[in-house]
Amino acid sequence: MRRALPRPWMSAALFVAWLVLAASVAPIHIAGAALLAVCIPLALGRLDEPAFALSRPAVAARLAITVVWDIVTANVAVARLVLGPTGRLRPAFVEVLLDTPHPRVATLLAAIVTITPGTVSVAVDPAGRRLLVHVLDAADPARVAATIKRRYERPLKEIFGC
Repeated sequence: MRRALPRPWMSAALFVAWLVLAASVAPIHIAGAALLAVCIPLALGRLDEPAFALSRPAVAARLAITVVWDIVTANVAVARLVLGPTGRLRPAFVEVLLDTPHPRVATLLAAIVTITPGTVSVAVDPAGRRLLVHVLDAADPARVAATIKRRYERPLKEIFGC
């Protein structure tokens, strides 16, 4: 049996957020908040994927530390690049061939690449096993792809068991 409110906490948060943003408790705003609080969680319920168990929490923790470290160091590197002579920049598109078609691995890998300064995921194709990345400074595109695979894809594959 399907519940009327599949995510009651989300419904409550949406209801309150709408009223706070509207800065009013007029009946029309209460009705709008109630409509959103019911409809959005129901619509999102169709997008649910089966839950997964985190089988390698130590690997996930190491990956999180690696990502945070890479974000900090990339911020410094990008600052040096953009504040220095722009002639030193070697922007490039780099294709990273993925070892797995697992959609969660591909999506998380693309997200990690995008939040790291100096790189952005342009296209993700889990079925074709490709990730296209724009790199601000890629002296050696093959090395960039190998680094992404070693530092991020390999741990993600361990975490998701693929």
